[in-house]
Amino acid sequence: MNLRMALLALVMSVAALLGLAGCSSSETDAALTAIESGATVIDVRTPAEYDSGHVDGALNIDVQAPDFAEKVGELPRDETYVVYCRSGNRSAAAIDIMEDLGFTDLIDGGAYSSLS
Repeated sequence: MNLRMALLALVMSVAALLGLAGCSSSETDAALTAIESGATVIDVRTPAEYDSGHVDGALNIDVQAPDFAEKVGELPRDETYVVYCRSGNRSAAAIDIMEDLGFTDLIDGGAYSSLS
């Protein structure tokens, strides 16, 4: 699991350096449509960030927590999930992990501010 966390940190660092944060407006529209259609929403920010405001009904599963893969692994893999964070970096990293775990219907909601 330490290797997974090191890779996650590396991916997030590279994404931040390259300015890959956030989603396009079409991705945000897809996320909002999925939420309206009943998709499960996952906020991958820290509990403190989640407590400061979140999408109604969102699950809080911190992608930086050592048990992230274990917690999302308990979710049904055949549902639609919208994943978001503060800027879009952590949601992209979370989606990569979820894809590795066999999830297929994932939408990167990007930044919380785009969905709220």
